[in-house]
Order: sequence, then C-alpha cells, then structure tokens
Amino acid sequence: MRAARLIKMVLLLQARPSMTGAELARELEVSERTITRDALALSEAGVPVFADRGRAGGYRLVGGYRTRLTGLGRSEAEALFLSGLPGALREMGLHDAASAARLKVSAALVPSLKDAPQSVAQRFHLDAPGWYQEPETPQLLPAVAEAVWDDRRIRTRYRRRDAEVERELEPYGLVLKAGVWYLCARADGTFRVYRIDRFMAVDGNGQLFVRDEDFDLPGFWAERAAQFARSILRAEVVVRLTEEGARRLPYVTDRVAAREALAAAEGPDGQGRVTLTLPVESHEVAYGQLFALGPHVEVLEPPELRALFAESARRAAELYR
Repeated sequence: MRAARLIKMVLLLQARPSMTGAELARELEVSERTITRDALALSEAGVPVFADRGRAGGYRLVGGYRTRLTGLGRSEAEALFLSGLPGALREMGLHDAASAARLKVSAALVPSLKDAPQSVAQRFHLDAPGWYQEPETPQLLPAVAEAVWDDRRIRTRYRRRDAEVERELEPYGLVLKAGVWYLCARADGTFRVYRIDRFMAVDGNGQLFVRDEDFDLPGFWAERAAQFARSILRAEVVVRLTEEGARRLPYVTDRVAAREALAAAEGPDGQGRVTLTLPVESHEVAYGQLFALGPHVEVLEPPELRALFAESARRAAELYR
C-alpha cells in the first residue's frame, strides 16, 4: 500500500512544478505528517525530492528527474482503454487524437498485455442515449469543445424559449447527459448551464481566460442537476397507494421526491395502503405518470385531478365491459 502511494507521489511531482504538503495529502488521502515521512523515504531511496520552506513552500523534484516506472499492470492497462468513450470523442472532434494516443500506449505495452484493448472492448460498451431516442450530434459541438480545451472565450447566439440572445461565455466544461450535450460556462461572473443544441452560432476566436482553479465540474453539475430536478416540481398531489403502488412509485415519477414522500407517508391503513403528498411538475404531468400505476393508486387531491382519474376509469370500464 505504501509503495503504491510513494509511486503516485513521484508521478504527481513529476507532472507539476511544485505541490504543497496539503495538496499532496489531499491527493493521496493521508495526513501532512505522512507526506513528510514519505518525502524523506523517497529522498533516502535516491529520488531527489526537495522541500521548500515557508508559506509559499512545497515539494518538488530536483534536476528534471523523471521516473522510469513505465510498467502497467493488467488492471491498469484495461482501465486506461476503458476510460475512452469513442462516441463522445468522435462528436467532440477528438476521435483521431484519442485513437493515436491509444495506439501509442498499445505499442508500449509488454507482450503479455497486448490483448488489453480487445479484452475491454469485448466486456464493456457505453451507450449513453436513452431508449427510443436517436442521438443527434449538435453541429457546433466541435467548436465549443475546442474552446473548452483552449480556455478561450466564445461569443454565441443562444436560443432561449422563443427568443435568441447573445452571450460572451467562458467555457469551462462539457457534460453528456442521457445523449444530450451541455456546456458549463461562466457569464458575467456566474456559472450557468447551456444546452449545446440550442446554440445558433459560436465564434471561438475570443481571448484566453484564466480558469478558476476551485471550479469542480462534477460537483457543479451534480448540484445544478439536483436544483433543476427540484425546481420543476411546482405542484403537489395527495395519493393513496397499495404496497405494489408504493414499490413502483419511484419508477414513474421523480425518484428522490418519491422516496422522500414515501418516507413521510401516513399508514398503512387496514388494507395496507399508505397516504402521502407527492411533489410533481404539474397536475397534467402527474396524470400521465400516476396513470401507469393503474389500480394501485387512488388520487385524493386536488379534486380536479381525482375527477380526471374517475372519468378515465369510467371510460375504461365501458371499453372493457
């Protein structure tokens, strides 16, 4: 375990001019005291790790030292080829570069690992779009992706509802969600999310910008996705569910909202049914979602939605009489 940590520490210092003890401790998930001991151990083993003192100090490798630790284990080699997403890379215009990189890595592998690319390809395939959807690559995605890689501002025309707006953006990162591409960008000092397929024009010849090093793309996306999911739940319905209806509810409506509503439900009553208040996007959307539960759900409120279910039940009974 310690040997693997020491190797990773050398590789981190090799990739960066200098790192503080706190940065290394965070990357390696150990204490700063452990970093001090590891740096001493590396120095005693002949690795020229130098510690700069003071507030701006840190650890660095002296004299352009380069490690000769080039060997890959089977799991490491397979994980490397697993990390490539051919479809997404192709859509961003990076397929050729990724293919060249994989060929170079393949050529460097020892003979016993030459089958790693084929091994992974036969065991894992990512199909990002949802069912019953034909994925469409946004025409301007390559231009946006190039600006993301180059840290270059873009001027855009963006379709928002029925209007077009012009924006100057600092493009920070791309997200592929259920077959749809999104851009996380900073505009007027605020981070926002834009759908790539709504860009009408992109001028990627803007000036370079300095990235905020504290920006965390996965964390930002998770927070915004959760906010969006909650923001559209603007109405409520009160329902009574059988045990089967309660089991199936998270599969027909917002999963988080359903589970929170079930946790706060009243009951069960004498027939094993629970009563709960469920946040929904609208009563019209709730009708389509809850109708999938059939006889396992009874709508109690609002009255107009209950009446709609009652009318649907009456018409279905006449149809199947």
